[in-house]
Amino acid sequence: MTSQRTRNRLMDRLREKGIENEAILEVMSKVPRHLFMDEAMASRSYEDTALPIGYGQTISQPYIVARMTELLFAGERPLRKVLEVGTGSGYQAAILGAFIPDLYTVERIEALYKHTRDLLHALGYRNITTQLSDGSWGLKQNAPFDGIIVTAAPETVPDALPEQLAIGAQLIIPAGPQDSAQSLHIITRTGERDYDTKIMESVQFVPLIRDSNK
Repeated sequence: MTSQRTRNRLMDRLREKGIENEAILEVMSKVPRHLFMDEAMASRSYEDTALPIGYGQTISQPYIVARMTELLFAGERPLRKVLEVGTGSGYQAAILGAFIPDLYTVERIEALYKHTRDLLHALGYRNITTQLSDGSWGLKQNAPFDGIIVTAAPETVPDALPEQLAIGAQLIIPAGPQDSAQSLHIITRTGERDYDTKIMESVQFVPLIRDSNK
């Protein structure tokens, strides 16, 4: 169930759904998604669906991983330093890590953070820096970023994230309430205090939980 043929079938399904960036599909065909989830779920690793990973979190649907990565790469700014908010299983970080020289990823659940940090290190990703943090704050000490990608949905976009973009950089983020429609947003920083927002397709993500004590 984790054979290359099985992975290639998944890539064909992603192409059918409209993913066009072949470099992203090539990386996704090689990254072992089954290693980023519980062994009991391995037989479903290469289905195009989100799956539970514990702690109330999920590993994102492969289409969504491909789509958000493709949107991030569609921007005009070269992606040398990128922030991912919501490390989760580490699968999205592994895909980005094949392209980004300097990738930062933050996770607020300590047990998940430690597990994924160790997994990414074991898999040889030396260009990925993991950090335990509330993602709604971003990572100001390492800003500005050439791109930011968020893998959980706040009801509204946290102010700190667009402010940590470099000029011309994009924030790819789902947003909206958990009990109704969420949409994928692309926010581009066009000036010191100017931003352009595009609303893309409907999505469904776990919530981006903010620390109310901060």
